[in-house]
Amino acid sequence: MTALSVDPLWPRAGDWPAPSPNEIPDAALLGVPAWRTSLSPTCAGETPAAVRAALRRFSPTLMGPPPVSLDDVLRIVDAGDVTEPDGREGEQRVRDAVAELSAARMVIALGGDNSATYAVAQGRRARGLITLDAHFDLRDGESNGSPVRRLIADGLDPSRIVQIGIADFANSAAYAQRAHEAGITVITLDELRSRGIDTVIADALRIAGAGSASADAGGIHLDVDVDVCDRSVAPGCPASVPGGLAAWELRALVRGLSRDSGVISADIVEVDATADTADARTVRLAALCVLEILAGMAERR
Repeated sequence: MTALSVDPLWPRAGDWPAPSPNEIPDAALLGVPAWRTSLSPTCAGETPAAVRAALRRFSPTLMGPPPVSLDDVLRIVDAGDVTEPDGREGEQRVRDAVAELSAARMVIALGGDNSATYAVAQGRRARGLITLDAHFDLRDGESNGSPVRRLIADGLDPSRIVQIGIADFANSAAYAQRAHEAGITVITLDELRSRGIDTVIADALRIAGAGSASADAGGIHLDVDVDVCDRSVAPGCPASVPGGLAAWELRALVRGLSRDSGVISADIVEVDATADTADARTVRLAALCVLEILAGMAERR
């Protein structure tokens, strides 16, 4: 790998310190390299390290105006990776690791496949869920295709679940019916584009955060499945298809949703760094999603 240039006037994102017992972070990264239950062949367990490396390709600076560095306005830490996060015991390790970061305003999980969503949301005790995903993830069993169903089975209120980007020819009628019968709010890819990003963001936050004024309402978990994107920008996602979101649409959704203080955790999943193109465009998009979450936090009022 070619060494990156060094310029004291051009700081790089990433390389955030480990959590300190004496400080309360605004945001904490946590690697969740799940992959063993994936329905598609994947080496997604290699991706957290690749995303961390890709972050150094970017600056932490928002242009504003005025320009501001995320590192100046947020305390960001990196809690490392959860060891062997797959399976029941691994999921408990994920819950425990997320719970240890309870003081952070935001926990950002770096997947790994979409099975990570289940334990991360539970570790954060989220009571609402917004997914950016081409798929329902309502399958039976325990896999990267089942986290939404498993969360509902364990008590998550489906009326507080919003699924954005559900795509034609990427799902079955049976699972569409399952989402409808459960009472999940489904916003298809076509509906998102016809209604506009800002309107969809506002509706999703209202539905997933319903009752957020009450003390026991809990926060929202944001599941960013990068395979919601067009395959041209996400070739490293095994299930991405032509016609999905453009990179700018995903980034706008992630930042817009993260501006709301009710969003307390997020995962970025379904990227297989070993299947990416030579220019690492999928991994770099995943790294930009990390920065967009942090940018949204910086813009909170």
